[in-house]
Amino acid sequence: MKFGGTSVGSPAAMRQTVEIIIRQKSRSPYLTVVTSALSGVTDLLLRSATAAAHGDAEVYQQATQTLTARHEEVLNALVCESNRAAAVRAEIERMIGDFASLCLAIYILGEATPRALDAVSSLGERMAVRLLAAALQEQGCPAQVVEATSLIITDDHHQSAYPEWTATQTAVREVLPPLLQRGIVPVVTGFIGATRSGVVTTLGRGGSDYTAALLGAALPADEVWIWTDVDGVMSADPRIVPEAHTIEELTFREVAELAYAGAKVLHPKTIRPVIEAGIGLRVLNTFNPDHPGTRLVAEKPPENHSSIVKSVTAIRGMKLVTVEGRGMLGVPGVAARTFAAIASTGTNISLISQASSEQAICIAVPAAAAERVIAAIQNEFYREIQGKDIDRVWATDEVVILTVVGEGMRSTPGVAGKVFSALGEQGINVIAIAQGSSEVSISFVLKDEDTQAAVRTLHRQVIPHQEVQA
Repeated sequence: MKFGGTSVGSPAAMRQTVEIIIRQKSRSPYLTVVTSALSGVTDLLLRSATAAAHGDAEVYQQATQTLTARHEEVLNALVCESNRAAAVRAEIERMIGDFASLCLAIYILGEATPRALDAVSSLGERMAVRLLAAALQEQGCPAQVVEATSLIITDDHHQSAYPEWTATQTAVREVLPPLLQRGIVPVVTGFIGATRSGVVTTLGRGGSDYTAALLGAALPADEVWIWTDVDGVMSADPRIVPEAHTIEELTFREVAELAYAGAKVLHPKTIRPVIEAGIGLRVLNTFNPDHPGTRLVAEKPPENHSSIVKSVTAIRGMKLVTVEGRGMLGVPGVAARTFAAIASTGTNISLISQASSEQAICIAVPAAAAERVIAAIQNEFYREIQGKDIDRVWATDEVVILTVVGEGMRSTPGVAGKVFSALGEQGINVIAIAQGSSEVSISFVLKDEDTQAAVRTLHRQVIPHQEVQA
């Protein structure tokens, strides 16, 4: 079971998490727990390190006080036994001291390397795991802190490290089963791993889900449960669509599309280890633990799909970069060179669209990366631009990528027409369109100001309302 930041972010939330773990332990004697940092802590750690690199020492100095207060509040509320509380307090104080020392080094050097940022950002999980284990012990539940640096063995690609599966599987099976057989609940740090030489790495933002999936696949577990602050995977963002409902069941293909299309419930990398291990996956709400949440399954026969479109999601804060020119027509390698240029900036592409005339390629990238992406493409095609084969490389204002997802779309004609007709009736213009060969999703680009209207329209007209919340 993995618990997100909001599930451990306050004394009340962590108390609820402890109750869930103890209740499940009575039903499942072999139970492993993964926890994220307290909500907001990872952002604070990274913001402090970045500020220090820019010569601002005040941010991290104030952050030490905030970190102390946040963790002390939980400790005082949930851990009463004096020796236990003193031991946890000493460890957390040591880690906050390490944080201050790392930020001071970054401040002096004027640079925050990826390795340094991993060292800083890993501290949130390392503090949270000690609080949760102590809170469980306080309630008579045998629990032991396990740092994922001894379990998840990765390469040295800091900030988004890639696990080495064979080494990870071996380490997991050496460390966790002996604890489980003794009736102990391992409480494992999410998000982090380590290289073979022991250097701390992180799995990317949201990586605690990934940690749980890796551990579940390596043991192997019967199921992986992701505990969050919503009742499973929703048909839309409830902040935009108040009538959004929980989707009772999704295929792995559907949830993979949703994860990559901006749904915040699951880390995109979570799904693969679970699929390959053939184990169950469920998304549940810490604050409504009796709700069945969303169950994820490998496949469903076409006739068993309760709805054609299951959900509509939005990725905001994007820009559409376009490479256009009449000289591109029929010239091989233009797309490859464009993507290589973008890759050189370390930017992830969220959507690609190309006209059949081959005179333009559109690529959706995070807005913050648009300028450096344009510069890299212009540098790659310097000669073609000078020779007028490429007319210009430019970016739109901020846009949003909307995606409708549903396995039933593969066997149902006319879904795209219904989607675009619904948008057209509301006067919403579609800038670009992309659909994968899987036909499980359709993505399209809109102006940012059209986001709410588009999501509400599609949810109302394309997603059937008989699939109500359990």
